Amino acid sequence: MNAWILEKQSNIEERPLKLTNIPSPVPGKKEIRVKVLVCGICRTDIHIAEGDLPLKKSPLILGHEIVGVVEKTGEGVKSFRPGDPVGISWLYNTCGKCEYCIKGKENYCPDFQCTGWDADGGFAEYITIREDFALSLQGINMEPEDLAPLMCPGIAGYCALKLTEAERGNKLGLFGFGPTAYYVLKAANYLGIEVYVSTRSSSHREEAKRNGAVWVGNVAEENMPCPLNSAILFPPAGALVEPVLAYVEKGGILVLAPVSMSLIEIENYSENLWGRDVRTLYNVNKAEAEEFLKIAGQTGMRMGRQVFNWEELQDAMIQVKKGEIKEPNAVIKIL
Repeated sequence: MNAWILEKQSNIEERPLKLTNIPSPVPGKKEIRVKVLVCGICRTDIHIAEGDLPLKKSPLILGHEIVGVVEKTGEGVKSFRPGDPVGISWLYNTCGKCEYCIKGKENYCPDFQCTGWDADGGFAEYITIREDFALSLQGINMEPEDLAPLMCPGIAGYCALKLTEAERGNKLGLFGFGPTAYYVLKAANYLGIEVYVSTRSSSHREEAKRNGAVWVGNVAEENMPCPLNSAILFPPAGALVEPVLAYVEKGGILVLAPVSMSLIEIENYSENLWGRDVRTLYNVNKAEAEEFLKIAGQTGMRMGRQVFNWEELQDAMIQVKKGEIKEPNAVIKIL
């Protein structure tokens, strides 16, 4: 099969990925082989390619926003048949035996394996995965190019939303508004949660208004109009944590969505932190991914995406890094 492989990390402008032909993976017991149709580009792919995150295997096939169809099933597979549409997310595998896995919190499994980092991902014609971790896309009437971003910003956003414990009628604040926050907004609208959005970008403010935010502004210039039951902070800026907490009512929850964060300091514990919970988004789990995909299928969550051809992958990654793509998401069509 054709695949883009990473052997040595370097700046993406140096085009470290190599297009090559390698043997197609063979599905083992309870595994499926998926013919990849499209794969989204995530900034995490760039971080791995450039060495911001350590290389866990070499050569490596990046990509974890995967949409395809089952092409072959291994021994004992019961959930899928050839031709079934499937998605594959950041969650590739876990041990299945630890206390976290047993309780359905496999995102905390110490042996959590990431698609496109611990295991080969979707910048290839085929990928194998255990049937337990493939996501059925049956009944979702959306194009593969629209489904791909659901596999990362969509699922991650919904997992962050679940951590807030927001309920119908609650007030939820979103601080920062990129693709992940967009999916949080759409899911929250569906669940009857009022959403208040703060972002510096005028275009993002307009997008939030169009998609149902109750209030949109920039808290660097104006105050949030009311206290919040919960909030999600997206920028990896520790200096923003205390100002955001100041808007959250006692008994409320602040979720920090970034993978990494700069130094967090709380100067006024009694006023801004006491009585509030701070949680972090740590990987994703399958149950919440399936919940989100049901909502996405019912609401038709389509967000802007720019589609690139197979041979344009590295050009697309460079454009994503530089913020030059025209749409919020970049998707590669696989051969």
